[in-house]
Amino acid sequence: MVSLLVAVVVMAIVFDYINGFHDAANAIATVVSTGVLPIRTAVLLAAVLNFAGAVTGTAVAKTVAQGFADPAQVTQTVVLAALLGASAWNLVTWWFGIPSSSTHALIGGLAGAVVAHARLGAFNWTALGEKVLLPLVVSPALGFAFAFFLIIGLLWALLRVRPAAVQRNSRRLQLVSASLMAFSHGSNDAQKSMGIITLALLAFGAAGHHLPGWMPEWVMPAGDTVPVWVIIVCAAAIALGTAAGGKRIIKTMGTRIIRITPLQGFAAETAGALTILGASRLGIPVSTTHCINAAIMGAGAAKRLSAVRWGVAANIVVAWVITLPMAGAVSWAAMKALELLG
Repeated sequence: MVSLLVAVVVMAIVFDYINGFHDAANAIATVVSTGVLPIRTAVLLAAVLNFAGAVTGTAVAKTVAQGFADPAQVTQTVVLAALLGASAWNLVTWWFGIPSSSTHALIGGLAGAVVAHARLGAFNWTALGEKVLLPLVVSPALGFAFAFFLIIGLLWALLRVRPAAVQRNSRRLQLVSASLMAFSHGSNDAQKSMGIITLALLAFGAAGHHLPGWMPEWVMPAGDTVPVWVIIVCAAAIALGTAAGGKRIIKTMGTRIIRITPLQGFAAETAGALTILGASRLGIPVSTTHCINAAIMGAGAAKRLSAVRWGVAANIVVAWVITLPMAGAVSWAAMKALELLG
């Protein structure tokens, strides 16, 4: 059983790494598309700040670890199947340049694996509604509204300022907002893998298994706390994944939805980051992808509705909707396959 636990931890780290390069665009798409930073510099900046954000709290990790399924009802195989399904869906959407949600892929994968193992009643559907489906609607709406009204306020405030000065200063401000966005991304997204590893560890203990003598006691969680080693490893994995890039999705978010100015980029990143940081504080695993995409749309729509390529936006929304069930279906199939092999 220890070997299976190790396999689950390794797969969770792989998922975290994939999450990093899949969602690198969340933090840097606007700052790259406006030409404020070259992509290599932006990616490295995002990687460092993703790590910094990831070690600032564990509220989201605790929600993932204990909010959706009772650890006593979860096996190592269930967690492994959830990670396989979520990772597979992330890779598919990354390949096609679709900015889908790693958060919803993971939660959908967990739901599919739990249902395949222990039927519908074993998963906490109320928590899914309150912690995932409601934020699925509310967080993008907040990001859109914040960006929409922020850019309107900025345009009014800067009405008499020379365009050259606005351009120069907004590029500087965008460095700050891009950094804040990368920090907020780490504060929410890295914690999901922390939560899934903690869930695996709790399930290991709930099943009555004991660590071998060569493994130190601090490996296991103390109560509902996330082990320090899990925090550090997951923070490093998402930072390394971010450093690997994500150019396909950067192109979709930075240019295909709308071509934005540095001032709009500042408004979008600030709005998206504040929405995500608020969710992290409340322990809600929101989609950073949804928040920043909606904020980009809000910043563009404030200038004129026709500036947003609503056809592209509609395709992205479809990806948002199908991620939960598709990742769940893949994880359900993975769980059945692992049970047959086991």
